[in-house]
Amino acid sequence: MTTLNPMQSTSILSRRSFVLGTATAVAAHALAGQDEAAPIPIIDTHIHLFDATRPQGAPYAGPGGDSSNVSLPPRYRKLAEPLGIVGAVKVEASPWVEDNLWALQVAQGDPMIVGVVGNLQPEKSEFKEYLNRYHRNPLFRGIRYGNLWGYDLAAQATNPVFIEGLKRLADADLVLDSANPNVKLLQAIIRVNDQVPKLRIVIDHLPAMEPTAASRSAYDRALAELRQRSNVFVKLSAVIHRVNGSVSNDLNAHRDRLDELMSVFGEDRVIFGSDWPNSDGVTSLDKIVRIVRDYFAAQPRRVTEKYFWRNSAKVYKWIHRAEDQPTA
Repeated sequence: MTTLNPMQSTSILSRRSFVLGTATAVAAHALAGQDEAAPIPIIDTHIHLFDATRPQGAPYAGPGGDSSNVSLPPRYRKLAEPLGIVGAVKVEASPWVEDNLWALQVAQGDPMIVGVVGNLQPEKSEFKEYLNRYHRNPLFRGIRYGNLWGYDLAAQATNPVFIEGLKRLADADLVLDSANPNVKLLQAIIRVNDQVPKLRIVIDHLPAMEPTAASRSAYDRALAELRQRSNVFVKLSAVIHRVNGSVSNDLNAHRDRLDELMSVFGEDRVIFGSDWPNSDGVTSLDKIVRIVRDYFAAQPRRVTEKYFWRNSAKVYKWIHRAEDQPTA
């Protein structure tokens, strides 16, 4: 057996360490490359479920036309899975308080649904009871309150009972979703944030808001305020929308609006939502996904991941229910 002197041993060990280190670095680089090339999973934070064939019917049953009046998880899954959507948050489309339970029961039956944003009114005397009841189900992730069902967030923002209800919502670590934005609603969200700063607030469908010449300065002031509000988030949803009676699926028709909102809210406060199947009134789900994928193609992967799922995990704290759903 050949005996090596200490200098030879050190030299051989150094070469081995170099080779092993280089191999490890190459392997790590290869794995990183694989991760970079892997498709980014999508959590859709804005879908509606309803069934107008129920004995009691449904107060909202889609946009009409060729759209089905039944919207349940299997139908959504069939459209969503080929697009890389692995989970969805159901946002309430009914003012009936009992439909909170219906929505949770439907969601419970399909792991595609990772959360439910319900409908409760914080100004009502029974709000505390209902909140405690529905919040026992971990899929219940918050409530929706905005320009729908005759609700008026601007008026309620000065109501101490309403604000107390929102404090209960925040204490439960739940979310307030808005609806159908206009300048008045944006101003109300700012006032609510002043009074309940720890409440996470999500502005829905802001890309679809077309400020008029008369409202533009007030809109700009509201955005300037919202830029500073770290607990207010925006869904870059309803990107494709009807403008003066026409609909464009061309990204160039919407890029300036998306650029503006990205500059205001930044990469940590933007979220994907499709508005399906209400969106069927203007375009198809695949076109909704395609236009935002095309927009974020110019962004670093980390920004795209934040938009498509990481930010929503932070905001909604949705429930991981399936192996293909990402974990933060």
